[in-house]
Amino acid sequence: MAPIDRIPEDDWTDQDLLTKDEAGERLDVEITAVTGELDRLRAAGIGPLEQDEAGLLTRRLEAMQWVRASLRA
Repeated sequence: MAPIDRIPEDDWTDQDLLTKDEAGERLDVEITAVTGELDRLRAAGIGPLEQDEAGLLTRRLEAMQWVRASLRA
């Protein structure tokens, strides 16, 4: 395997970093989307396949809410 040529300096800047506020805003958008998807599944009636999907979405939602709360602390 040929060695990889590196650039002389890193090409990122501080503006490339995601702030806690920006991360929180993105989480808020995603939390709203997942909540809506769960509501849609529940309104359509939950069968075995939807139950699995709802379980995964619920776990994802809870994880995002936990992270969001930790960003506020």
